[in-house]
Amino acid sequence: MRQLIDNDYLTMLSRLLIGGMFISASFYKIIEPADFAKSIWQYHMIPGSLINLMALILPWLELLIGLALIFGFAYRGAILWANMLLGVFIIALISTIARGLDIDCGCFKAGESATAPAWDALWFDLVAMFFAVQLWIGKSSRWRFRLDLINRGCGG
Repeated sequence: MRQLIDNDYLTMLSRLLIGGMFISASFYKIIEPADFAKSIWQYHMIPGSLINLMALILPWLELLIGLALIFGFAYRGAILWANMLLGVFIIALISTIARGLDIDCGCFKAGESATAPAWDALWFDLVAMFFAVQLWIGKSSRWRFRLDLINRGCGG
């Protein structure tokens, strides 16, 4: 089992899937922060005074996480953030389902044209969490950006 978890190709697949997911999710939110703020509000979980701030910061965090995972810089931090955010998203979706709220998740598109109801988004996030956990516990370091190699190459 450990050999599968540490597999370089599975790790790269996980990095591309999770990184691509976070980058894709960030685009509309960066372009339409007001629509994203409305999506956050629909969950009724965040104090009103924090919604706009969250709508401005979260998409850029998602973009940075995605880029860091794909290119392999700030790797452990990016994996930690990806797992934490997926955990928060899963909790928010479970809460939405338990409270019977009929909203779209706002994951990849906000407002009326959102991509999936809460159940679909929950299953998607649970599968994504499988790959994110693999990144967290896996030991593969192949194809990562490493500062120590750059420093050696510059005479440092």
